[in-house]
Amino acid sequence: MSSPTPLADTADWYPTFRQRHLDTYRAAGVPMPAAELLVDQLLDPAHGWTAAAITDPDGQRIGQVVVGAVEREGRTIGRIVDLWTAPDTDPDGAHRHAAHAWARRWCEEHAAERVTVRLAEPHPSFTDYPVRSQVRFKAIGSAPGPVDGVTARPMTEAEYPEWVREEQDGYVADIVRSGSRTAEEARTQAAQEFRELLPQGLGTPATTVLVIEAEGSRVGVAWLNHGYLPGVSYLYSVAVDQKHRGRGYGRAAMAVSDAATLAAGDRALMFNVFGGNDVAMGLYTSAGYHVLEESRSVDLG
Repeated sequence: MSSPTPLADTADWYPTFRQRHLDTYRAAGVPMPAAELLVDQLLDPAHGWTAAAITDPDGQRIGQVVVGAVEREGRTIGRIVDLWTAPDTDPDGAHRHAAHAWARRWCEEHAAERVTVRLAEPHPSFTDYPVRSQVRFKAIGSAPGPVDGVTARPMTEAEYPEWVREEQDGYVADIVRSGSRTAEEARTQAAQEFRELLPQGLGTPATTVLVIEAEGSRVGVAWLNHGYLPGVSYLYSVAVDQKHRGRGYGRAAMAVSDAATLAAGDRALMFNVFGGNDVAMGLYTSAGYHVLEESRSVDLG
């Protein structure tokens, strides 16, 4: 099995990478303007990635592999940003397996403590990498019908301080459980993100925070940002209070979020779910939210 052949010019690999991801997002129902922005967020082609062509025994190019290293919180993280072979030229995945081994060695040689990969579709080479997070997506065709006894109203200023503290604590716990950050890293990340996402609290533009109620009591909260991508809202958080779980309010909260998305003029909803939260993942799948992309990683050494 020949080693991957280095590609010195970004033009030799980035257009192929971009088009394949565009096709994947469009097939999932993502509007073209939003799909283009998603692809552009995957990586900066000028970062200085190391790319190589995957070739067959005759020297014909059948795929490509792209790797890089980033510094984060004092650690070097290796990234495999592309690993692809044309299915009809690599039916048993042997070339893909060899390229994966090459990419792992590259990361080790560059002192990486962890290798991460972000997948827009399932990839057999990374089944042993734990799932750290998923991006879920759903195109919303029509407003969901009301759920009996469940209503939603805007959060009040009096309710906001306690909610935002609880929300930040829960976010830190989710990050740590996923294994993607240490507790200290998670607290730093959460504090920074909340400052950026809610600079004006409940008055932050394009932001909706809804209190979900049933039988006269609060059962949960949904927090959305509208126009996150063209035609797409982002659900930063949806949570059912502990004492009300197991009673079907999770699905009702998703229906409330769908309705809020349409009311804001968007036609699709996306959000992140951290690895290790199997119950939530099952709920989202049953509610029609499929995996748009997935982040996986494994520690080295």
